[in-house]
Amino acid sequence: MPFLDPVTLRGRLVTLEPLSQDHREELEDAVRDGELWRLWYTSVPRPEGMAAEIERRLALRDAGSMLPFAARRTSDGRVIGMTTYMNADAANRRVEIGSTWNAASAHGSGTNAESKLLLLGHAFEALGCIAVEFRTHWMNRQSRAAIERLGAKQDGVLRSHQLMPDGSLRDTVVYSVIASEWPMVRNGLELRLGRRG
Repeated sequence: MPFLDPVTLRGRLVTLEPLSQDHREELEDAVRDGELWRLWYTSVPRPEGMAAEIERRLALRDAGSMLPFAARRTSDGRVIGMTTYMNADAANRRVEIGSTWNAASAHGSGTNAESKLLLLGHAFEALGCIAVEFRTHWMNRQSRAAIERLGAKQDGVLRSHQLMPDGSLRDTVVYSVIASEWPMVRNGLELRLGRRG
């Protein structure tokens, strides 16, 4: 059985569905909400590049290194963004959660926190992961703060790690949650989400 089999993960606020080209138009609409591709420190696709980005993620899925999802908000059934398991390492039972973006109108709604709860729960409880990584640009303070609120711990900074589309160099901040920390992280996320009623 492959390490990353496609799966649908359902929560109260959001459902993570296996990504397909059927999501393209909804994702194009979602990415226009906030024009997230304009943030120079992110790699969010433009609407006209969405089909190619979906194909890229599906090719990595077929190669066994990624499991991409579309995020669908429960309250109105709208697709609000994308997320993935990536850099899968079956031998060492590790994955990274990343390549995530959500429509601006979904920010602060709890959908991202619940997505992380669903992904972390599946990683630790179904896949038997020993660690789950998160990586982000040093300059993406919003993402860093969100990762830290999860309870992930910073492992370090990979300096001049990646070349960005605009030619600048990305310093990548690496975080992780290890299996022994998962119960604490789960409790924290459930408490945060419980406050939303």
